Amino acid sequence: MHLVLDNLSTHSSHALEVRYGVRAGRRLWRRFTPHYTPVHGSWLNQAEVEISLLSRQCLGKRRIPTLDRLRGETQAWQKWANRHRIRIRWRFTVPKA
Repeated sequence: MHLVLDNLSTHSSHALEVRYGVRAGRRLWRRFTPHYTPVHGSWLNQAEVEISLLSRQCLGKRRIPTLDRLRGETQAWQKWANRHRIRIRWRFTVPKA
């Protein structure tokens, strides 16, 4: 299982060992492939924004009945967004923080 994690101290094998015991915690951790985000990067925020756009602009509140249909819908939206060069406008500023 691939996990995308920030560098929070709870995102470690040690946290699982504390919670589930050393043997069980290590066994669980071996099932994961952790991918840590850069300490000062904002790419994860951009990925969250993109997923939000996909959800709002493509999927909406409708239920898509099959995985094949979901793939088709998301691929069509992605082609449209790329063709129109849709960009993420980062509006969060230091003063707003």
